Amino acid sequence: MGQITLVGNMGDFAKVTQFENGAKVARFNLATHYSPNETKWYRLFAWGNIAQFIESFGSKGKKIVVTGNVVERTYITKEGETRRVEEVEIRHVVGL
Repeated sequence: MGQITLVGNMGDFAKVTQFENGAKVARFNLATHYSPNETKWYRLFAWGNIAQFIESFGSKGKKIVVTGNVVERTYITKEGETRRVEEVEIRHVVGL
Protein backbone atom coordinates (compact mmCIF):
# COMPACT_ATOMS: atom_id res chain seq x y z
CA MET A 1 0.00 0.00 0.00
CA GLY A 2 2.39 2.71 1.19
CA GLN A 3 5.33 3.59 3.37
CA ILE A 4 4.85 4.80 6.93
CA THR A 5 7.07 6.02 9.79
CA LEU A 6 5.84 5.59 13.36
CA VAL A 7 7.17 6.70 16.75
CA GLY A 8 5.67 4.93 19.72
CA ASN A 9 5.90 2.42 22.55
CA MET A 10 5.80 -1.36 22.26
CA GLY A 11 2.60 -2.73 23.76
CA ASP A 12 4.28 -5.93 24.99
CA PHE A 13 7.22 -8.20 24.27
CA ALA A 14 7.25 -9.33 20.66
CA LYS A 15 5.95 -12.79 19.81
CA VAL A 16 8.81 -14.39 17.89
CA THR A 17 8.35 -17.44 15.68
CA GLN A 18 11.32 -19.38 14.34
CA PHE A 19 10.81 -21.57 11.30
CA GLU A 20 12.55 -24.84 10.40
CA ASN A 21 14.87 -23.01 7.99
CA GLY A 22 16.06 -20.73 10.83
CA ALA A 23 14.15 -17.63 9.68
CA LYS A 24 12.43 -15.58 12.38
CA VAL A 25 9.41 -13.30 12.38
CA ALA A 26 8.57 -10.96 15.27
CA ARG A 27 5.03 -9.63 15.76
CA PHE A 28 3.90 -6.96 18.22
CA ASN A 29 1.65 -3.94 18.70
CA LEU A 30 2.86 -0.35 18.81
CA ALA A 31 1.05 2.49 20.60
CA THR A 32 1.42 5.94 19.07
CA HIS A 33 0.36 8.99 21.06
CA TYR A 34 -1.04 11.90 19.05
CA SER A 35 -2.20 13.78 22.14
CA PRO A 36 -2.54 13.00 25.87
CA ASN A 37 -6.03 11.62 25.22
CA GLU A 38 -5.51 9.94 21.85
CA THR A 39 -3.60 6.68 21.36
CA LYS A 40 -3.61 4.69 18.13
CA TRP A 41 -2.45 1.07 18.00
CA TYR A 42 -0.69 -0.54 15.03
CA ARG A 43 0.11 -4.19 14.32
CA LEU A 44 3.71 -4.68 13.20
CA PHE A 45 5.91 -7.54 12.05
CA ALA A 46 9.55 -7.92 11.06
CA TRP A 47 11.75 -10.62 9.52
CA GLY A 48 15.39 -11.66 9.84
CA ASN A 49 17.88 -9.33 11.53
CA ILE A 50 15.19 -6.81 12.43
CA ALA A 51 13.17 -9.57 14.14
CA GLN A 52 16.29 -10.62 16.03
CA PHE A 53 16.95 -7.00 17.12
CA ILE A 54 13.36 -6.64 18.37
CA GLU A 55 13.58 -9.97 20.19
CA SER A 56 16.83 -8.92 21.93
CA PHE A 57 16.17 -5.26 22.72
CA GLY A 58 12.40 -4.79 22.56
CA SER A 59 10.24 -4.86 25.66
CA LYS A 60 6.89 -3.61 26.88
CA GLY A 61 6.92 0.18 26.91
CA LYS A 62 10.16 0.46 24.88
CA LYS A 63 10.09 3.59 22.71
CA ILE A 64 11.05 2.93 19.09
CA VAL A 65 10.91 4.50 15.65
CA VAL A 66 9.98 2.23 12.75
CA THR A 67 9.72 2.72 9.02
CA GLY A 68 7.97 0.16 6.90
CA ASN A 69 5.32 -0.72 4.38
CA VAL A 70 1.61 -1.01 5.12
CA VAL A 71 0.40 -4.42 3.97
CA GLU A 72 -3.11 -5.83 3.91
CA ARG A 73 -3.95 -9.49 4.39
CA THR A 74 -7.12 -11.48 4.72
CA TYR A 75 -7.80 -14.65 6.63
CA ILE A 76 -10.75 -16.88 7.52
CA THR A 77 -11.67 -17.38 11.18
CA LYS A 78 -12.62 -20.73 12.69
CA GLU A 79 -16.24 -19.60 12.36
CA GLY A 80 -15.77 -19.14 8.59
CA GLU A 81 -15.79 -15.33 8.61
CA THR A 82 -13.41 -13.47 6.34
CA ARG A 83 -11.35 -10.83 8.14
CA ARG A 84 -9.06 -8.13 6.75
CA VAL A 85 -6.17 -6.64 8.70
CA GLU A 86 -3.59 -3.98 7.96
CA GLU A 87 -0.11 -4.42 9.37
CA VAL A 88 3.21 -2.65 9.03
CA GLU A 89 6.12 -4.71 7.72
CA ILE A 90 9.13 -3.10 9.39
CA ARG A 91 12.09 -2.22 7.15
CA HIS A 92 14.05 -0.07 9.64
CA VAL A 93 13.91 0.26 13.43
CA VAL A 94 15.68 2.51 15.94
CA GLY A 95 15.42 2.12 19.69
CA LEU A 96 15.14 5.35 21.67
